Amino acid sequence: MGNRIGIGIDFGTSNSAAAIFDGQSVRLVDLEEDSPILPSATYIDRDLRTQTGRRAIERYVEDNTGRTVELIPEVIGEASLALSGDSGGREGPNVMTRKIYGQPVRDIGLRGRLFRGTKRLLGRKDVRRLMVFEHPFRLVALITPILLRIRDGLRDVAPADPRRGCMGHPVNFEGRDADRNGLALSRLGEAYGHAGFDDTRFFPEPVAAAVGYLNAQPDADGRRILTVDFGGGTLDLCVLERTGAGTGFRTVATHGIALGGDRIDQRIFRELLFPLLGKGERWKRRGAARFIETPFPFERYEDLLLNWAVTYMLSQNRYTTPVLDCIAQGGPARFKFRRLRDLIQQNYSYRVFQAIRAFKAELSGAEEAVLDIPEIDVEMRVTRAEFETLIADLLQEFERAVDDTLSRARLPADRIDIVLRTGGSSLIPAVRRILDRRFPGRVVEHDPFTGVASGLAIAHYDGLAS
Repeated sequence: MGNRIGIGIDFGTSNSAAAIFDGQSVRLVDLEEDSPILPSATYIDRDLRTQTGRRAIERYVEDNTGRTVELIPEVIGEASLALSGDSGGREGPNVMTRKIYGQPVRDIGLRGRLFRGTKRLLGRKDVRRLMVFEHPFRLVALITPILLRIRDGLRDVAPADPRRGCMGHPVNFEGRDADRNGLALSRLGEAYGHAGFDDTRFFPEPVAAAVGYLNAQPDADGRRILTVDFGGGTLDLCVLERTGAGTGFRTVATHGIALGGDRIDQRIFRELLFPLLGKGERWKRRGAARFIETPFPFERYEDLLLNWAVTYMLSQNRYTTPVLDCIAQGGPARFKFRRLRDLIQQNYSYRVFQAIRAFKAELSGAEEAVLDIPEIDVEMRVTRAEFETLIADLLQEFERAVDDTLSRARLPADRIDIVLRTGGSSLIPAVRRILDRRFPGRVVEHDPFTGVASGLAIAHYDGLAS
């Protein structure tokens, strides 16, 4: 085969992976020191120096732990007022100039900006640039460092400089614009170009997973294959029909929705942890003439808590003062608000989400698990049944997406011969149970975290991507 290889890159919402295929075997590329999984994160400091992956997240946590956020107003213009001179005309008019300030929007203590999940924005034409320390950065510029990191990893194992490859994409990018897929692919293609890839071939991620399976199991019985790729950001599905023995196939239908593990993690945070942080409690403080008691305005905190990359914004006085008031007023609720204070001051939101993911993974193999977050003194035992009740509506979305895919393929469930279950969220027992019930005896698990990257490398080697 000489130096001929196939290269596959799975740039994901939460994590990314890459693989090479030499016609015989697939090799995953170590993008971190000890792992082929690279967090899809970019950190840019005030000197516009960039870090990616795990180190980007670590820098974000380090730089925002224990600091107070102080927002200052930005100058948006100047106003001048001419005052009359003396009546004899010996002096000209005096001019008084004052600055006009806008809303307080600049965080003067911010050391760096973290961007995670940027893939979600690629299909939105209303999002063109994001401000980074008064510099407008295009979305392409925020993605390119991650792709450069992947190319550097490929250089370490590829026999030649990797300048071409097969790049995965979801069936549908997130967003409401009718042309979101075309826009997102155009932006992705430009970013790959800036990263040094001069021949970019895109391929649907669920189809890539099926290609990887067929390469590994060419003698598998069954003509029609349903792939269910349930990852961190999206749920992608496809129906393939094999055209003969081996790996030949044609794509019958594809479908994708914005449902992934991130939404499940946020649901756990909202339903299990918010009540332990003060949601639903009362806030008593002294007014001008009397004490005032109202519900604590927890809704102001929710979005910032659920999006850990910006939770540090809660360190402003307008957020911390009500929390400290509630601690000072005493009573049983003070313990909840101490948790909220510690989470804000020590920037524990990322660790909370790590604990949630570990808890979710433990529930995949046990009937109950402990959500253990010592940083905020939380230890909660939850059964699998309670967890499934918590995400019941999301599981219904999952089932509807499967139904919609079969409808697009114009096939009943009993005409599907093989169901490939892949992606980290596909390990949830309720998801496995839904598929097993709909397709009894026909569901197989396929490489949940790196199967797409492997399939992309095979598709590139076999010339399947256009």
